[in-house]
Amino acid sequence: MVGSLLGTEVQRVEDPDLLRGRGTYIGNLAADGLLHIGFVRSPLAHAEITSIDTSEAAAAPGVVGAYVAADLDLPVPPPFVVVNPEVTRPPLATDRVRFVGEPVAVVVGESASAVADALELVDVDYRELPVVADPERALDEDAELQFPELGSNIAAGYRDRAGDSALDGADVVVRARIENQRVAVVPLEGNAVAVQPGGAEQDHDITVHVSTQMPHGVRAGLAKAFGFDLERVRVISPHVGGGFGGKAGAISEHVVAVGLALKLGRPVRWVEGRSENMQGMPHGRGQVQYAELGLRRDGRIVGMRCRVVGDCGAYAGFGGSLALGPTRTMAQGVYDIPRISYDGIASLTNTTPVGAFRGAGRPESAAMVERMMDLAAAELGVDPVSLRRKNFLVPDSFPYKTVTGATYDSGEYAVPFDEALRLAGYEELRAEQARRIEAGETKLLGIGVSAYVEITGGGSGEYAEVEVHADGARIRVGTSAHGQGHATAFAMIVNDTLGIPLDKIEFIQSDTAEVPRGGGTGGSRSLQIGGSAVRQAGTEVLRRAKEIAASRLEANADDIEVTDAGELGVAGVPGATVTWADVVSEVADERLAANVDFAPDGATFPFGGHVSVVEIDVETGFVTPLRHIAVDDCGRVLNPLLVRGQQHGGAAQGIAQALWEQVTFDADGNPETATLADYAIPSAAELPFFEASNTETLTPLNPLGAKGIGESATVGSTPAVQNAVVDALKHLGVRHVDMPATPERVWRAIRYGASATCWQEPPAAFATLPLRADDTPDEEEAVV
Repeated sequence: MVGSLLGTEVQRVEDPDLLRGRGTYIGNLAADGLLHIGFVRSPLAHAEITSIDTSEAAAAPGVVGAYVAADLDLPVPPPFVVVNPEVTRPPLATDRVRFVGEPVAVVVGESASAVADALELVDVDYRELPVVADPERALDEDAELQFPELGSNIAAGYRDRAGDSALDGADVVVRARIENQRVAVVPLEGNAVAVQPGGAEQDHDITVHVSTQMPHGVRAGLAKAFGFDLERVRVISPHVGGGFGGKAGAISEHVVAVGLALKLGRPVRWVEGRSENMQGMPHGRGQVQYAELGLRRDGRIVGMRCRVVGDCGAYAGFGGSLALGPTRTMAQGVYDIPRISYDGIASLTNTTPVGAFRGAGRPESAAMVERMMDLAAAELGVDPVSLRRKNFLVPDSFPYKTVTGATYDSGEYAVPFDEALRLAGYEELRAEQARRIEAGETKLLGIGVSAYVEITGGGSGEYAEVEVHADGARIRVGTSAHGQGHATAFAMIVNDTLGIPLDKIEFIQSDTAEVPRGGGTGGSRSLQIGGSAVRQAGTEVLRRAKEIAASRLEANADDIEVTDAGELGVAGVPGATVTWADVVSEVADERLAANVDFAPDGATFPFGGHVSVVEIDVETGFVTPLRHIAVDDCGRVLNPLLVRGQQHGGAAQGIAQALWEQVTFDADGNPETATLADYAIPSAAELPFFEASNTETLTPLNPLGAKGIGESATVGSTPAVQNAVVDALKHLGVRHVDMPATPERVWRAIRYGASATCWQEPPAAFATLPLRADDTPDEEEAVV
C-alpha cells in the first residue's frame, strides 16, 4: 500500500464534537435522582478540630444530610505514590487539619445551591497550632511537626557517599541556590466525580464517572479502598478538561463521593470550584536546589554536587519525592559529567499537597543544570553556547548509562541545539544586544539558550485491541486522552496497517467495562507505548486476515497485501482482491480482532534545544518575551500537527512559570494566590509567537521509533527564558534571578544586584540523612 498518512499533518478527528458543544463532562452528566455534594474546608493551615456541629446544615431546605468523618467511616484511598507509609491522609479530617482547604465535613443536597447555602451553616471549632509553610524552615530543629510521631518534617531523604568529593580537581566552582517555585495546575476543568450505586443484581457495585488521566488507576484505588472485586467497579472518564499531571489516582473527594452514594443509595456528584481547585488540587514543582558545578579552566566539567529540598506540602504529597526520583535521575542532563553527588529531602509543610505538573521532576532538573551552565559560562567569561557544545555527550556514546543510572537510548544533542540557534539568528541577536547596551537604551535584549534531555514512557506496558467489522474498524486502548489527539494518532496507525479510512475507525477509551486494563496517560507514554500496542494488534489482525484472503483467492498468504484501495489482494494481480467485509464474513461467529499488551524495552529520552528572546525595561523591570524557538526531538513524528500542538502547549506553560506563575502562602499558611485574580496565569496576549520545529532521532526501544513529546517543550522552555532574563542583565553584574522573573524581582536585581544572594549554605538537615544504598534501584519511569 502506498500513500501512508504517517508523517503527514492530519486534522484531529476529535475536534468536531468539541467545537460543536457535543462534549460530555461530569458537570453535564444527567442521572435520575442525582444529589449534589459540597465540602466544608478548613480556613486554617494547622489546627486541632475540637468540635463540628452539622445539625443546622442538615436541617436546611433541600439538604439530605451533613456528615463528618465519624459519620461515614470512610477508608483511606491508596496514594498515587507512597512517599512515607507512616503518613496517611483521611478523606475527611479527623483530629486535626494540616492545610488551608482540607475537607472537614460534607453536605449533600438536592441542588447545588442548597448545598452552597448549607455549607455556611456548619460550625467548626478549631484550636490553632503553629504553622510551618516553608519547606526549608520545616527542616529547622525547632519547627512545628506535622506528624510528631515521625520526629521531624522529613518524609523521606538520602545523601550520597561522595559529598563534595564530586568537585575534586575543579579549577572553578560555581554555586547557586535556585528556587523552582510552586505552581498551580489550573486545568480548564477542575476535579469532578459522579457516582452511581449498583448492587448484586446489577453488573457493577458502583459506576464512577470521573475526570481523570488514569481510569483504571482510579478503579484499582477505589476497589482496594472499599474492598470491591475489581470487576465490580466501573470507571468511566468522559471528556476531560485538561489534566497536566493533576488528575491521577483516587483522591479524598472521590472516596467521599463513593461512600455517600453507597450510604444513600442514590447517585451523587461533586464538581470542584475554581477556588477549591487552586487550594485542593495538588500543586506542582516546589523545589529548592543547592547546586555546585566544578569545571577546569578550559571549560570541561569535572563534577557536580546537588542538595535538593522537595516540598511535599501536607500529608507527604508525592511531588516532594520527585526531588528524590526523576530530578536526580535526570541531573546529568545532556552533558558529560564524570561525577555527581546528589542529596535529596522530601519536606512536610502545612500547605496544599504537592503532586505532579507537566514534566514531574524533569523540568526541575533541566532548570537546575541549565542555570549552572550559564553561571559557569559567566564565571569563565565564555559564550554559554560554546560551553554547552564543549560538554555535550557525543552521538557514538549511545546507548549511554549516566552517573545517576539512566540509560539514554539515542541522542544527537548538538543537532536540535544548533538548529534552534540558526532559526533564531543567534549572532545577529548578539549584535543587536550589544548595540542596545552601547547606545544606552532602556530596553535591553536577552538571549537565553537551553539544551535538555528528559525521560518518557518506560515502566509498565499498555493494552490495545484492534477489531475489524463489516463497516470498518474499532480500537480499544488503555491510554486515556484528554486533549492529546489519541483518536487521530491511533487511527492513523490502524489506517497505515490495514488501509481502513480514518472515518471508518471507531475509538474507545476510558471505560473500564469496555477496556479491561490500561495504564492511562501520563509521562508522555501514550504514542510510544499505547501506539505500539495498537500497531502490534493491527499487525496480528492483518496476519489473520491474510490467511482468510489467501484461502478465498487461492493464493499464498505471503503474497497477500493491502491495496491502495484499502482491500486485500494478491501482489502483482490487480483484479484478485477481497474487501474487509468479505474477510469479516468468513470469520462467522468469531470476531476478527486481536489484543496485545505491549511492554517497551525501556524508557526513552527525548531531547532538544530552545532559544528565548526577551526584552527588559530597565526602568520598570518588566519582561516581554519577544520570540521563542523550540526544536524538539521526539523520535519519529507520526503527525506533525499533533506534535506542534504539544510543543505550543508545553512552551506556554514553561514560559509562564519562568515569568509569571507562582503559588504563595503567608507565614500562617494562608494561600495568597487562591483565585485567578491573584494567580498570574497568562493569556495568549502575553505569549510570543512559537517557532516550533523538530529533528527526528529514532529510538530502538519500540516499533514506532517514537519518544514522548507532551512535556518536552516545558522542560526546554523554562530554563531558556530564565537564562534570557539573566542574560539581558549580565553586563550590570546580575548573575541570577529566581523564577518567576516578575517586574519587582527584576527591578531589584537591576538596582541592587543578585549575585550576593545567589548562594547560602544548605540546611543542616542534609548532614543527618541516611546514606543512599548502593543497591537502590535507579528510577527509569516518568510519573505523570
